[in-house]
Amino acid sequence: MSMHSSRPEVRSTHDVIVIGGGPMGLSTAWQLSKRNAKTLLLEQFTFFNQLGSSAGVSRQFRLPYPEEYMVKLVKQSIPFWHELQSLTPVPLMDKVGTLWFGDPAVHSTEGNIAEAEKALKALDVPYTSLTAAEIERQYHFRDLPSSYTGIFQADGASIDLLATQRTLYNWNAASPFVTILEEAPATRITQSEGTFEVVTPKGSFFGKKLVLVPGPYANNVFNLLDFSIAATYWNMASAFYKKTRPDIQYPTWFVFQEPDGTNGNEFYGFPEVSWNYPGYIRVASDFVMQPLDSPEQRTSVPNPQELAYTAQWVRDHMTGLEPVPQFTSTCMVALSKIANKELLIDFAPPHVPNHKDIVIYATGWAAKFVPLLGRILADLALDGHTPFDISPFATGTTYFQPLQAGRQKTNASTK
Repeated sequence: MSMHSSRPEVRSTHDVIVIGGGPMGLSTAWQLSKRNAKTLLLEQFTFFNQLGSSAGVSRQFRLPYPEEYMVKLVKQSIPFWHELQSLTPVPLMDKVGTLWFGDPAVHSTEGNIAEAEKALKALDVPYTSLTAAEIERQYHFRDLPSSYTGIFQADGASIDLLATQRTLYNWNAASPFVTILEEAPATRITQSEGTFEVVTPKGSFFGKKLVLVPGPYANNVFNLLDFSIAATYWNMASAFYKKTRPDIQYPTWFVFQEPDGTNGNEFYGFPEVSWNYPGYIRVASDFVMQPLDSPEQRTSVPNPQELAYTAQWVRDHMTGLEPVPQFTSTCMVALSKIANKELLIDFAPPHVPNHKDIVIYATGWAAKFVPLLGRILADLALDGHTPFDISPFATGTTYFQPLQAGRQKTNASTK
């Protein structure tokens, strides 16, 4: 609620203000409300928008990762997905399996096939190893180099991200502990006597703790608190390809290949799903030819050359599809400049007053962790710690930077 009273003693103070109303913000509010924490959720645009990293409504749920701690985190997310699923009759996932294949020597932002095998084995996750011939025979790909290898993991799925967000939104809208506001970007954040004041066009709001989950717009919010994160922004090209053989169903998949000139040459795809252009499947490039410096440079028109490289891959190596990109769009994601584009889950940097009262999630691909990350962020906000091991992601001290000297100071300091 807006605070227009001049009597501060009657102002309403929230336990937690969550800034960012995408999947992570919605999930955090859900988890906070389950602990009866008075929560305010602020979204700068409207809910379910396509302006952040959640463009498009399908995401991959997968267990293959080259790091054991990532495989473990996905396994830990499964009970939270089951809990979220229990809130809605709409299926949140379509289980089709995950296929990783390609050049076994390639190491990419996704990892490496042999390292993923090792991590899956270490955590007792079942999978099948495949030769190039078996991949072609079982999964409808063709003309693959005979040196290619692969792994198939049966628990992989397509996440219906829109249904996931709607389920969370409906819970929060019905909860007596949550207030949700859209078209309410944070324009100023100040502190006084251990309470944060967040100023928005819809009024000023007071909270004891902040959770910042602004997706690719991270620095728009972090700068209000006198720090930034080193990130690169990928405006990723995406398109759908018409099925010419209705009987063919692909799993979710990713192909590892060496770059070929300006062609990053790594692609990923989804099965046909009922909730997103039935009769078509989505295939996208997992590279960008020109990263952006800021989300303001984002465009909804994909790079035509990235689309052309993807269509060529579809033409050369997939069956039962028309190799013409349709329903094109872009998906923006902020990626940290850490080598393997790690997620970042941490408190604000120590130079920010009361930094342990400010919890942050930023960068990386994390749709598969939505219900679990909400829990982790709620734990950190309310308890200052979480039982889940987030040490690999608590890298803010390394990657957060104070705003440059000489740059105009924002109103973030304690008054």
